[in-house]
Amino acid sequence: MELDIEQRKVLTGLTRYIWWQDPHHSLLNPERLIAQVMDLGSLEDVHSLESVFSPDILRNVLQIAEPGWFRPKSWSFWHYRLMVIEVNEDPPVRPFRRYSA
Repeated sequence: MELDIEQRKVLTGLTRYIWWQDPHHSLLNPERLIAQVMDLGSLEDVHSLESVFSPDILRNVLQIAEPGWFRPKSWSFWHYRLMVIEVNEDPPVRPFRRYSA
């Protein structure tokens, strides 16, 4: 994903959510960083994210999410918040790893 100046500025301030790697590396995979903020972010940080990324981009992050990117509660929340599903529907199964024997 190509970031504009405002998006890069906001994400640079949110790189602390991927504490295990340096900020430059986190910005190389913005979808992963966005997912981390969607999963763990404070209300203020989520509002910052929503101010520069469209609902379509956030929906795309849900669609490409890898196993472990979202906890069950935030997975459900974002599917409802972004109107991916109706209130009376269950969210889709979160991505998971398959192990072969």
